[in-house]
Amino acid sequence: MTRKQTRITWLIAILAVMMPSLLSAQSYEKKTLLTIGDKEISAKEFIDTYKKNNVNTDVIDKKTIEEYLDLFVDFKLKVIEAEALKMDTNQSFKKELHGYRQQLAKPYFSNDDVTEELVREAYERMQYDVNAAHILIQCDKNALPADTLKAYEKAMMIRERVMKGEDFGDLAAEMSDDPSARDMEAIPGKRNAYKGNRGELGYFTAFDMVYPFESGVYNTEVGEISMPIRSSFGYHIIKVNSKTPALGTVTAAHVFIAANPEISDSLLKEKAYNVYNEIAADGSNWIDIVKKYSDDKGTVTNGGRLSAFKVSNLVPEFITALKELDVNEISQPVKTSYGYHIIKLITTTPPADFDKESAKIKERVERDMRGQLSEEIVMKRIMKENKFKEYSDVKDAFISTIDSTLLAGKYVKSPDVDTTEVLFSLNKEPYTIQDFIDYIDKYQKVQVFMTPGAYAYQLYDKFLQAKVFEYEDSQLEEKYPDFGFLVQEYHDGILLFSLMEEQVWNKAINDTIGMQQYYERNKNNYMWGDRVKALVVNCNDKESVDVVEAMIREGVDVDSLRSFIKENKMKHTVRYKFYQKGEDFNIDEMEWKEDAINVIVSTVDNTVTIIRIDEVRQPEPKTFKEVRGHITSGYQAEIEKIWLQSLRDKYPVKVNTKILNKIAKKYNQ
Repeated sequence: MTRKQTRITWLIAILAVMMPSLLSAQSYEKKTLLTIGDKEISAKEFIDTYKKNNVNTDVIDKKTIEEYLDLFVDFKLKVIEAEALKMDTNQSFKKELHGYRQQLAKPYFSNDDVTEELVREAYERMQYDVNAAHILIQCDKNALPADTLKAYEKAMMIRERVMKGEDFGDLAAEMSDDPSARDMEAIPGKRNAYKGNRGELGYFTAFDMVYPFESGVYNTEVGEISMPIRSSFGYHIIKVNSKTPALGTVTAAHVFIAANPEISDSLLKEKAYNVYNEIAADGSNWIDIVKKYSDDKGTVTNGGRLSAFKVSNLVPEFITALKELDVNEISQPVKTSYGYHIIKLITTTPPADFDKESAKIKERVERDMRGQLSEEIVMKRIMKENKFKEYSDVKDAFISTIDSTLLAGKYVKSPDVDTTEVLFSLNKEPYTIQDFIDYIDKYQKVQVFMTPGAYAYQLYDKFLQAKVFEYEDSQLEEKYPDFGFLVQEYHDGILLFSLMEEQVWNKAINDTIGMQQYYERNKNNYMWGDRVKALVVNCNDKESVDVVEAMIREGVDVDSLRSFIKENKMKHTVRYKFYQKGEDFNIDEMEWKEDAINVIVSTVDNTVTIIRIDEVRQPEPKTFKEVRGHITSGYQAEIEKIWLQSLRDKYPVKVNTKILNKIAKKYNQ
């Protein structure tokens, strides 16, 4: 935490750290408790801050109403002065406050109950790895209704063929819009030949796929064929191959025999089994076998060890083999599209328990498409609360005029469009076609695979959400008094920090002459008590105790003693400094006079401590250097006191004592 953040945290803590509960209505709460200059402050504002700082918190030094009023007035004087100096108009202030406000506003744009359900759902799904295949029929999420229906009907037709017995993989290769499903011929200079996956997606778990697809998989039983599942890519027909307990994070090693077009698969397989048999004969030779036979040059130097991975990172054949292994067990050769692997399972780390994982999962939920579900619920609530009304005919008519200039990112409005027509309203506040055009101008991007209409509807949905949330955001202070109160606290706290830094803290630090003068006026407040300068030697080498004691009694100087101990490799420690009363019990027990010597033998371990007093000093002021920190804070307090008095002169304070007495009667208990 920076110095500024620490200061602001402290300043805000003066007022509160918790959201206030609403007070029961009191007849005097709306009345003016005090006037500072020409600014009137209600009894409620004062009571709220008092309750937060002295009633609703575990404050040790609780203030009476009268004591707290002085602190409150000082705080308000500073804020009023900062506003008079127009510190609240600085761009840096506005930016900082905006950042805090954004953070404070977040809870008002999410549904905690929905989020918690999604976190729990994701965690439960993370306990399983699924293996699935799909057939994709592309359909943009903002496609026109006719195009959406066409895609859905095609997906249903394909599903019916699967249900009647046609092979899922054959249909995927033939009809899926996922290009990875089909074999691809080589294009010289551009790509190698590619064998399609026939719709097989391998293993994955929660968060590995888009949320609607993930839900379709986890809600479909093993061996079943799903109804068409809509995602941002289109409609999916899903076949679930398996659902098994999660491997979690895995570390494994392998011997890799790479596929070679010049070598037949039978010979490659034979080589792999020969290697496996060599390992099976003596499992201790794993590292040597890896170095001798593995074609994975990136892992041969570390025993074939792969970086830690999850099930979605490797081909399904590899994962299937891993799921059948115990730790340190070695698999028979496993064939993949890359060749043959002999796999050794090293460790598995299953998902942690819910309490440990929930915070991380929540972050992923909020970043994931799942987070939109919470937003959608909140958006519907806002619309309802604010009497949302949409004019769909106006929207559709306008979007029908949008041409391909939008797809180029250079939208040009048709001259026939009436930009004053209203698209929707919130509490009768209109949002027009022109507002939407302004949004388009700001956020349009080049599109390749969309129609103008589809892209326009997509932008409209984003525009609608942005304006609904903007409207709600503009109403938060009025709608939620607690929120407004907290934002005001941050507003005042930031201003107070800037003002104090300018008028007190930096002024004191930079005024070296003033601090020196403050020290001279107050140095008797920074006194040393009675002190002695003493030599203390802890002797841990019994054989040399007598020699060291003799040297101390003869008045040896400290440097010579230290050199002697070091040269003779003695296990003694030497301290030489000033001691005050209470700092060292053994010194306290001695007669404080020069050359006094005391020898103490420990009854616990027989170690010896030798003490010699070299100097006795009477009470004296500490030097400026010794108390610079105290001087700085003291001088700052003095500057602040004088400055506050000038503010009270500048902004006269008037208190309604009658109301104050009522407040004191209730809370001074």
